[in-house]
Amino acid sequence: MPAIDLNSDLGESYGAWTMGNDAAMLDIVTSANVACGFHAGDPAGILATVQAAAARGVAIGAHVSYPDLIGFGRRNMAVPAAQLSADVVYQIGALQGLARSVGAQVSYVKPHGALYNTIALDPVQAGAVIQALLRIDPQLKLVCLANSPLLGWARQAGLSCVAEAFADRAYTAHGTLVPRTHPGAVLHDADLIAQRMLRLVRDGVIEAEDGQLIKLQAESICVHGDNPQAVDIARTVKHRLLEAGTELRAFS
Repeated sequence: MPAIDLNSDLGESYGAWTMGNDAAMLDIVTSANVACGFHAGDPAGILATVQAAAARGVAIGAHVSYPDLIGFGRRNMAVPAAQLSADVVYQIGALQGLARSVGAQVSYVKPHGALYNTIALDPVQAGAVIQALLRIDPQLKLVCLANSPLLGWARQAGLSCVAEAFADRAYTAHGTLVPRTHPGAVLHDADLIAQRMLRLVRDGVIEAEDGQLIKLQAESICVHGDNPQAVDIARTVKHRLLEAGTELRAFS
């Protein structure tokens, strides 16, 4: 079976507010999408996560977002393209600085939440994010929703892209994620999730909410760090994949 990356959204604690279990997740995943302060995370916490990731040999990515701390970056925003591009450059630069301070480096960018879903289909906001990467570091890889138009747009602009699937999210028949406002959008059964991910890696398909199988070629699998069952899900997925002979390694 092909090798696969396992990633998670980390560094999302803010002040006295704790989100997820970074230490446990970093012992499981191969890539860490680290918050950059716009949807979550504070400088000290982000730095600690980056340092912990580097110590474990986990790849580090900038988890950029709309400026939406209150909404955790999950609210759609009509941000003008020039502002959005500058916001993304700003966030990447901040994480790069923190990483360099501990001898680590940022190797990829994964947009977060509403921004991720919007640029998967919207050419204007996608173009703003693509331009941000080209300006600050064209060598950065861009993580994109598998099967989305964004993959083509980014590659045409000269970026290297990584197609991503989501372990703990339900899919529509069109290959998009079921909105979080809908019942059953977030999955919690670790064994069921692991079975779905094994099928994805082995056969290149995933079952949509209506039962039909969607072809989905992915190079990375995400387990959301803020899912209450995140650690159990990630550990179960990793165990099932390794048991089946899959090599887990960072795409970067």
